[in-house]
Amino acid sequence: MGNLVAIVGRPNVGKSTLFNRLTQTRQAIVSDVAGTTRDRQYGKCEWCGKEFSIVDTGGWVVNSEDIFEGEIRKQVKLAIDEADVILFVVDVENGITDLDEEVAGILRRSKTPVILVANKADNNQDVYSAAEFYSFGLGDPYCISALTGSGTGDLLDLILASFKNELTEIVEENIPRFAVVGRPNAGKSSIVNAFIGEERNVVTDIAGTTRDSIYTKYDKFGFEFYLVDTAGIRKKNKVSEDLEFYSVMRSIRAIENSDVCILMLDATRGIEGQDLNIFSLIQRNQKGLVVVVNKWDLVEEKSDKAIKTFEEAIRARFAPFNDFPIIFASAVTKQRIFKVLENASQVYKNRTCRIPTARLNGEMLPLIEAYPPPSNKGKYIKIKYCTQLPNTQIPSFVFFANLPQYVKEPYKRFLENQMRERWNFSGTPINIFIRQK
Repeated sequence: MGNLVAIVGRPNVGKSTLFNRLTQTRQAIVSDVAGTTRDRQYGKCEWCGKEFSIVDTGGWVVNSEDIFEGEIRKQVKLAIDEADVILFVVDVENGITDLDEEVAGILRRSKTPVILVANKADNNQDVYSAAEFYSFGLGDPYCISALTGSGTGDLLDLILASFKNELTEIVEENIPRFAVVGRPNAGKSSIVNAFIGEERNVVTDIAGTTRDSIYTKYDKFGFEFYLVDTAGIRKKNKVSEDLEFYSVMRSIRAIENSDVCILMLDATRGIEGQDLNIFSLIQRNQKGLVVVVNKWDLVEEKSDKAIKTFEEAIRARFAPFNDFPIIFASAVTKQRIFKVLENASQVYKNRTCRIPTARLNGEMLPLIEAYPPPSNKGKYIKIKYCTQLPNTQIPSFVFFANLPQYVKEPYKRFLENQMRERWNFSGTPINIFIRQK
């Protein structure tokens, strides 16, 4: 099971710089103005062969004085609920502020491991000033400089040491794991209940996890699958349900632990920014996708034209990845519920699809010859051979070329679209690599 680390702290202590440093990206927009991080802050970090996810809570603060502190408090509490380890970032230059005191107060009462990170310790003098942070009662402050990276290696060691070794669940390998995700009130619980139906005895909970069971096994309608519990069904705190941050935080675990995600959209509300956030999480984790437009029974006009318009809108918003099933269903009337499971199972099969090399070359090479990659600087690019990589999480193909560096994104997309036309990869992402022959 993936571990989740949350970065908390008041604005402008360098949470985003630390996030960028640990995930080795430049995703977060960093500037000296407080509260500038608006990008969806989620990334993966690898250290000593272990991978974990990091969430920077700074990205979700609404910047206005009165709700500002309330928002930070809400986020810290949510981080305590959802994360395995919390990095509480403070700033050596500015010392302790009231807001720091308040966050420290919440963290002291939590059971989640907290690491106190004293940022902006750029020289030895600053390290001495960090001593005042002992007053939080949260243990030793770890002095780092997120900007230059000093001290971050030791910090990563400490993070890994703080993870509780959870018992891994006994999950049978070849049974698909489905996660129902979506923003609050899209009907996640209703569809889960529709799957379960009234025959509650079919449900078996697998014991052996610290965080309640996350997989529930079903054997229904001739389908065998695990449902990944989004925890949202377990914990009902309606207070913060409106936070976009909330639904993204809640979805991370479910998405990472699944094979296929069933993304619920609300037919009465269309596609909102939050749906796109969850969609991009699914994409970044390379999971299968089935889109379910729920509450279809509440829509006035149900003509084929209305369906077509809605479908086109969804595919346009989720572009360039648009090869996935869309099902118009209703969890309440149980309309097309069976179809959702059917499609999810098919997408799972598509993820494991193998194409014999001979067939792949037979289909793709004549096509590449007819539409070669555009020449670059007068050099012609030749692709002579292609094959599918064995044992990958999603279908991955290698095309061998004489000048791989000149094959650009649009041509890869062209290859992908051609493959999707010939084979059924509906709902699953594909990797295409161009390598030196």
